[in-house]
Amino acid sequence: MLHINKIRENKDSYIALLKLKNIDATDLFDSVIAKDNERKATQQQSDELLAKGNQFAKQIGEMYKTGKVAEANLLKEESALIKEESKALQTKQIELEKEIQSILVQIPNIPHPSVPKGKSDLDNRILKEVGKIPNLMKGAKPHWELTTDYNLIDFALGNKITGAGFPVYIDKGARLQRALISYFLDKNTAAGYIEYLPPHLVNEASGFGTGQLPDKEGQMYHANEDNLYLIPTAEVPVTNFFRNVIVDKFPIMCTAYTPCFRREAGSYGKEVRGLNRLHQFDKVEIVQVQHPNKSYETLDLMVSHVASILDELELPYKILQLCGGDLSFTSAITFDFEVYSAGQERWLEVSSVSNFESYQANRLKLRYKDGNGKTQLCHTLNGSALALPRIYAALIENNQTAQGIKIPKALQPYTGFDIIK
Repeated sequence: MLHINKIRENKDSYIALLKLKNIDATDLFDSVIAKDNERKATQQQSDELLAKGNQFAKQIGEMYKTGKVAEANLLKEESALIKEESKALQTKQIELEKEIQSILVQIPNIPHPSVPKGKSDLDNRILKEVGKIPNLMKGAKPHWELTTDYNLIDFALGNKITGAGFPVYIDKGARLQRALISYFLDKNTAAGYIEYLPPHLVNEASGFGTGQLPDKEGQMYHANEDNLYLIPTAEVPVTNFFRNVIVDKFPIMCTAYTPCFRREAGSYGKEVRGLNRLHQFDKVEIVQVQHPNKSYETLDLMVSHVASILDELELPYKILQLCGGDLSFTSAITFDFEVYSAGQERWLEVSSVSNFESYQANRLKLRYKDGNGKTQLCHTLNGSALALPRIYAALIENNQTAQGIKIPKALQPYTGFDIIK
């Protein structure tokens, strides 16, 4: 969430930058500034009345002491009117603050000036492409056929017990999934991240803190009776560790494995078949809380870290900078990783690495003290390292041979086998 003072100071530049997200925020900015002006005027009136009331209280006391009872009673009546007026002003101020808040949550994060213009993923900028596209044997299959042939995943069984988008992993298929999770966590902890195992449900305050609420209620599973939400990513609980915290040391580096739950519905066909889009999937996340002066340096390091994992897995990948039209509501800048899925002959997104600058921190009240002892907002960043379904799909598709599915060397210590026959 943007800070009202920052909007006042940077209104014109913010309006220009939000056009990168294809949003004209002029009316929202004008409205929130007008409401804030009204709030300030109301606050000033309230303060003046409070001072006047305090002065009357002192005078009334002195009048009673000196025997001026009639005068004191008249002043007491006037004081009572001031209290009523003051109470009405306080009520008005609370309402204005709510209205300001309701406008602020409608305004997305300001994109970084380097974000390219564009309306959709078709306009994203390819920054780098690494690795060779596999030349598969004749008759190579997509992963939804391979997982059936090798008895790795049972999609029909998941559909039976829950519904579409909830697969059941079997035997070596389950071991491969577990191996990827352990491998990702080990890579992250070796890079300095502290591992956590957070809850898989969060409250409304946590959803608001990272920007899922009130923006994405329809995409989240909701436990109505307890008013809790199943997490769409570990970013939500992990970043909320630091809600209402004043940190005293940077950087804070966290990693966590969790299942993720998303209600988002997709179209039918190849685009969402098999592991391409699930309602429950596993993901390992990295989160950092950083000083504003260091957050973009940290973003580069996080992108390099994700790239190093894909290098070890021997997967061809490309890095894209998202255009304004494809940026999330809360992100200032995002880099996506896509791996090539040879069985499907298409690129699959497997990670997004984002800098939210102070947008989440303002919602979270996540702060630090500067050299003058004044509290300032931190910057938050996160990334997938990595999301498993499409990594899994690309791994088994790209490594299928006539002898079986070969396991990359980096994963073999985790799986305990080098080929699935």
